[in-house]
Amino acid sequence: MRIFKEEQRFTQTWLVVVMLMSTLVPFGIIINEFTKEKSTMTINELFLVMTIMLVAVVPIFFFKLYTRIDEKGVHYRFFPIHFNYKSVYWNELEKCFVRKYDPISEYGGWGFKGGALWKKSNGKAINVSGEIGIQLYFKNGKKLLIGTQKEADANSVLKTYLDKIET
Repeated sequence: MRIFKEEQRFTQTWLVVVMLMSTLVPFGIIINEFTKEKSTMTINELFLVMTIMLVAVVPIFFFKLYTRIDEKGVHYRFFPIHFNYKSVYWNELEKCFVRKYDPISEYGGWGFKGGALWKKSNGKAINVSGEIGIQLYFKNGKKLLIGTQKEADANSVLKTYLDKIET
């Protein structure tokens, strides 16, 4: 029995820089306003605004994408959206393979994407970074792409279980 496991986070340098800049610049402006001699901002308002800004930025670094492929099927969890694994069993799939994709043009970026807000024909995507994904085509016509950083490992394990997909 072969098993594929992967855990991914949002750790891209560009993302960290964007998040830092989108937090530090407003922090500087707010602190500058607070320290002005004729400022009407109270210390409570200062801390409230800073807390709201941190609550808006920090959670992205807690997101994790877990993927597992085994003899039963493909399992994924995008914490904190999913607290338990979602399972796609081999008998639910028409086909499954690893492919290169364009996250921005096909799904509107990274994260939990697709469906009603983007090109519905592409289905949904759950991805954290990169441009390689495990493409699932369901027998009911739906599609799901799960991002991966381990293309070779995913391919190898999928080939082991392709005979479980009933055509």
